[in-house]
Amino acid sequence: MKTTKNILLFCVALILLVSPAVVAARAPGAGLSAAFMVAPDIHTDAERIAALERKVADAQMSADNSWMLVSAALVLLMTGPGLALFYGGLVRKKNVLSTMLQSFAMMSLVTIIWGLIGYSLAFGSGNSFIGGFEFSFMRGVGGKPNADYAATIPHLTFMVYQLMFAVITPALITGAFAERMKFKAMLVFMALWTVVVYSPMAHMVWGKGGFLNASLGGAFPTLDFAGGTVVHVTSGVSALVCALYLGKRLGYPTQSVPPHSVVLSFVGACLLWVGWFGFNAGSALSAGSLASSAFVATHFAAAAAAAGWTLVEWKSSRKASALGAISGAVAGLVAITPAAGFVRPMPAMAIGFIAGIVCYYMVAKVKARFGYDDSLDAFGVHGAGGTIGAILTGIFAVSTVNPILKDAKGNVLASGLIEGNAHQLVNQLVGVGIAWALGIVGTLAILFVVDSLIGLRVSPEEESQGLDLSQHGEEGYDWEGAM
Repeated sequence: MKTTKNILLFCVALILLVSPAVVAARAPGAGLSAAFMVAPDIHTDAERIAALERKVADAQMSADNSWMLVSAALVLLMTGPGLALFYGGLVRKKNVLSTMLQSFAMMSLVTIIWGLIGYSLAFGSGNSFIGGFEFSFMRGVGGKPNADYAATIPHLTFMVYQLMFAVITPALITGAFAERMKFKAMLVFMALWTVVVYSPMAHMVWGKGGFLNASLGGAFPTLDFAGGTVVHVTSGVSALVCALYLGKRLGYPTQSVPPHSVVLSFVGACLLWVGWFGFNAGSALSAGSLASSAFVATHFAAAAAAAGWTLVEWKSSRKASALGAISGAVAGLVAITPAAGFVRPMPAMAIGFIAGIVCYYMVAKVKARFGYDDSLDAFGVHGAGGTIGAILTGIFAVSTVNPILKDAKGNVLASGLIEGNAHQLVNQLVGVGIAWALGIVGTLAILFVVDSLIGLRVSPEEESQGLDLSQHGEEGYDWEGAM
């Protein structure tokens, strides 16, 4: 019985083993030998390579997309809480909430405008000066990359990253008219400014076919890695125009208007420093070595600028102030913004040190000499620092860091003056000049329209009371309720 059982088990196993091959042999054209042949590998070498390339591309997109989403969050951190705290601490306590709310309001207002038409006007196909409407209402902006701008991240990620730049730029202007503009006038002004000034400038520098674009067919290729002209020159110059148009605050400069809380400004400046890594290193649009280079340049410039400002302040007043140190750091961050992805660490440090000194004199000497009331020194830091940084980029940029300039055959060209490209200084000056002109003309026109329609400035009584109460009906500090 045992032997019979073993024979039966062996026969069943043999049938199970052979039956698939027999079935295969019955296929049309199959011979008897086909039943016992091993099936050939269905994957060719070309298919294996293609599959591997897809996996590598997917991994790269995942890594780059992660970095860019973090960078977008860091840039938003710069507006709120960074800029809100920095500006909020610099005003008098009766205006702290109104000042902080102006930054917060840009996070909402500009996002809506950007989604509707702002992004399309900046990055859509158009002419050399303004984009079209192909991306309006977010049409065609989805999960697939836009190869013209960033081939390894979703188009949606690129759009939202650029949105954060559009958010902080008008928020910077609020520092010039702090404590004296109506809230509703500010909203209308900023909405128009985003469309009339920011979007065209962004298109000219970064948009495909833009007049100043260095990599996508610009007539005057201006090197602006992360927004020296687009963000800081336009906002700084517009801030000066606003300060001059609105006039001085009541009692300025005879009445002292010291910051009500340097502590808040100190925290805000530190948040700005951290967020600026997303601003500059994120502008590499990938998580590669260029992002590392921009990260290092950003940090070195900020440190050197804080030292430069502190040294000249110490020499002038025999004291080194906390407000001076943090203002110097911000000046260095501003100046390195256009250069971050084009310069080595030591030139980055030089740019920061120079900016710290120049911006100190703009804030401490030039403003007093001409008597304009740039309340929180938006022009002295951003307008002057952005201009200095854009020009110095044309001197220190090198192709070994970023080979962005190429001839018709794709050969890499020298980037800046020290590398042999003296003409780049001309391009930088053209870019700065256009940013200044657009900032002045566009801002003046918008101010005139808004002033004519609803008025810009609060009444003297409202200004004396403070904008927290007169514009918003609340106070930043309730000392009696806290006791």
